[in-house]
Amino acid sequence: MLNVKNISVSYRKGELILDDLSFSAGEGNIVVLLGPNGAGKTTLLRSINAILKPQKGVVEFENQNVLKMPAGQIAKIMGYVAQRNNAGNTSVFDAVLLGRKPHVGLKTSPTDFAKVSHILQQLGLESLTMRKINQLSGGELQKVCIARAFVQEPGIFLLDEPTSNLDLKNQLDILHTIRDIVKKNSLTAVITMHNLNLAFRFADKIILLNKGKIFAQGTAESITPEILSQVYGVQVEIISHNGNPVIVPV
Repeated sequence: MLNVKNISVSYRKGELILDDLSFSAGEGNIVVLLGPNGAGKTTLLRSINAILKPQKGVVEFENQNVLKMPAGQIAKIMGYVAQRNNAGNTSVFDAVLLGRKPHVGLKTSPTDFAKVSHILQQLGLESLTMRKINQLSGGELQKVCIARAFVQEPGIFLLDEPTSNLDLKNQLDILHTIRDIVKKNSLTAVITMHNLNLAFRFADKIILLNKGKIFAQGTAESITPEILSQVYGVQVEIISHNGNPVIVPV
């Protein structure tokens, strides 16, 4: 269980970016953070694993306060994929292997290599194994970064817009893969997204942020068109197509 309690963050004195946010996420759950630009989604994600230190609040995982852990210990339990990732000159295989760093000593083992090979195959990246990172497309680089987080074997995945550089097929492939890994291994994922339709399709819990506060949270079924309209400033309808909710601007 991940518990985020009363998190407040300010970049400058007196200007709150996040104001007293609380939510929980259980094992096997995908939580999607939604909201307009500037609502605080990325700031919240980066506060959960202490990249940003909140001025107030607690982040608990397995009854331990994450915010008081050393960085190396946090890396063992939380895998983070940023929205923007710099391309280096290393190979795809070596880039993903870096995800094993929190778990290995001075030397990697055959088990570590096998885990990397397995996740590359799972994400359809095996043909790019020896390709240099700086030779990849934006979408390929995003998938490599996701693979590195997966091979880290954390209890919690924090993913900042993981589908932003991907075409429709790869968006669906990545989200299905995330859901499969989370469900089969009883993990937890917290994801920021802008695509409402994908969020409503894959999320176990939706958290709507607006102006640094949680405006609403719950299952997709509990989020009404009126709530979305108030958050985004656009009138919408929610219709069902083959059992999937579809958000349509009016």
